[in-house]
Amino acid sequence: MERVFAIRGATGAENTAESIRNNVCEMCLKLFAENGLAQKDFVSIQFTVTDDLDAMNPAAALRKGQDQFDVSEIPLFCSQEPKVLGSPEKMIRLLVTAYMDENAKPVPVYINGGEKLRPDFAKK
Repeated sequence: MERVFAIRGATGAENTAESIRNNVCEMCLKLFAENGLAQKDFVSIQFTVTDDLDAMNPAAALRKGQDQFDVSEIPLFCSQEPKVLGSPEKMIRLLVTAYMDENAKPVPVYINGGEKLRPDFAKK
C-alpha cells in the first residue's frame, strides 16, 4: 500500500546560473536516490528561492541541468521565499510530493549550506 509523502530539502547556491543549476541538481538527485523515487511516484516538485538568487529559476535548472532523471512530466513550480529578518541568504528550498510505501521513512536532504535551516535533519 502507498501513501503520499512530502519530502523537504534545501541547498545554498551562488547567484550564477551554473551554481544554481549544479546545486539544485545535486540536491534533487540525492533526494530522489535516497528515497528510492521513480518518475511514476511524483505528484509535484516545488521550489522556493531567496530574492538574492535571480540568475536562474530552480525548476528550469532541474529540467535543463541534468539527464539522469526525467522530470519532463512532473509538475514543477517555483516561488520566492518570503523575506524574513535574519533568514539565511542564497537558499533554495525544496518540497517533493510523492507516493511511497506507507511504511516509508522519508529522507530529507539539506546540503551546501542548507544544513543551517534544519540541523536536526542534516546528515552529519
